[in-house]
Amino acid sequence: MAQLSWKHHTLIQALLSRGPLEEVEFHSMFLGVSGRNPVTHPQALNDALLKINKELAYVQFELRACRNQYDGKVYYGVINTVADEQSKLGSKYSVPQIAFYKAIIEAIVRDGGGLGCVSNIDVLNIRLDHQVQNDQGAQGSHSSVPSAFKSFSITQKEKALDELVKDRWLCSISAGKIGLGVRSFLDLRSWFRRSDVPSCDVCNEAGVKADMCPNESCNIRIHAYCLKKKFARIKGARACPGCKTRWPNHEQNEEVEEENEVTSKPTQSQAPPAWAPTSKRLRSSRT
Repeated sequence: MAQLSWKHHTLIQALLSRGPLEEVEFHSMFLGVSGRNPVTHPQALNDALLKINKELAYVQFELRACRNQYDGKVYYGVINTVADEQSKLGSKYSVPQIAFYKAIIEAIVRDGGGLGCVSNIDVLNIRLDHQVQNDQGAQGSHSSVPSAFKSFSITQKEKALDELVKDRWLCSISAGKIGLGVRSFLDLRSWFRRSDVPSCDVCNEAGVKADMCPNESCNIRIHAYCLKKKFARIKGARACPGCKTRWPNHEQNEEVEEENEVTSKPTQSQAPPAWAPTSKRLRSSRT
């Protein structure tokens, strides 16, 4: 077994103690310990990650990079490669809290519209006895539901939800929506594939938060950042890679709306409106 240097230990310890780091911050840390900029020397970073992961594999851990599907930023983190949720979430969370988290992520990824979120009210209305019955199949009876699940109150759900958001397993989105946190995107890659979550047509990663093809009979979905990269060099109409339906350009529509807002505002060179006082109109004319 090859020995890791203090440089490798520094990267691992930073991710374990601080949690997932943005790409810019992780690159800065790598530059500080290695003296090489990973942007100009990408092979140096790849070699270091390969060496680290060879050693972490013995203890079923992995240093991995992922992209947050809500803001498009890349994050690095150390994840547990064991498949069950109990091992991933560790001993901090109780069994009902882990079942609550599992029910939330299932509700998010089962959304057919690619919104990648559920309302806060729907989260608090999740019933854990249904979660147990789904795990046990049709033979699961109400009597087999643990008492801790039956007595899991709204207050306990709110507390668990706050902790999951704080630990970045979940994230809070505007307008009272709950989405997946960056740690979920890091840890649940294999779970997404086992659960047949539709993948992005460009990067082949799970399309939890993605744009859908406007053709309802087409199942193509693409992340917003993948969509921008794919159609960056295409001039004219953009088409769905599956059914060739015209893909709407939401960014262009937003730019047009911003331009309309700017042009709708009166400038100093424009004449004053007819409803303005006479003295102001005369002063503007003299000027």
